[in-house]
Amino acid sequence: MPDTPLLVCDFDGVLVDGMPEYWWSARRAVLQLQPGLALPEQAPPGFARLRPLMHQGWEMVLMAAELSRSDLDLEGLLAAYDDALPRVLKDWGWGSEQLQTALEDVRRQALAHDLPGWLALHRFFPGVVERLRRLAGEHSEWLVLTTKGGAFARRILEAAELEPRTVYGHEQGSKPEVLERLLAEGRPLWFLEDRRPTLEQVLERPQLQAVRCFLVSWGYLAPGDAQDLPERIQWLEPAQFQQPLAQWPGSDKVRVY
Repeated sequence: MPDTPLLVCDFDGVLVDGMPEYWWSARRAVLQLQPGLALPEQAPPGFARLRPLMHQGWEMVLMAAELSRSDLDLEGLLAAYDDALPRVLKDWGWGSEQLQTALEDVRRQALAHDLPGWLALHRFFPGVVERLRRLAGEHSEWLVLTTKGGAFARRILEAAELEPRTVYGHEQGSKPEVLERLLAEGRPLWFLEDRRPTLEQVLERPQLQAVRCFLVSWGYLAPGDAQDLPERIQWLEPAQFQQPLAQWPGSDKVRVY
């Protein structure tokens, strides 16, 4: 078992499409902080365009608030998202921890009072559940590494009767930090993400050179994410994801049992 790959899977955008829930929860969190804002029940198109740029859950709350502005320069925000975040936080007078707490409070209330309704806002990407269940037959394990709260990811997985080895939520640290700890086990790590900047952060750390990185084609990708990928980032299509690990891109260069 130690020589077989351990699949480290991002959650949102790799396993689950929760776009309806992101807006549902972010909108409610904003309205708790700033009652009276004009926010539509359904996510505006700008929210989906911003989603590939968001890294932490609190950013969804902040962007929901920004989308209420009649004078919002959406194209400017998209072009300089990372630089704009501190300014936007200051404009609203909030802190990132405050927004994260508001988001998780909304989700906890939903789990307590309308679990079926909350779960219905998520769907697994086609073929994902069946593929994960087949991994046991390939002598491979998988786990979840997400910036979502671990308890929320676990509840969605339980509803689908999926049992990863474990779930690492944002409470356990950044993704590169968790990957470093996992590498100490001495087995191959294959990391599946839909956010190219996260994979590029992995590439920047010399201590993570052994991690094989896959950018999935079906997630929340920003325009141009698939272009000119670094050599260490493999592009993964749904059909390739369904194949045995030995047939995944680049696997001819590594040992796969």
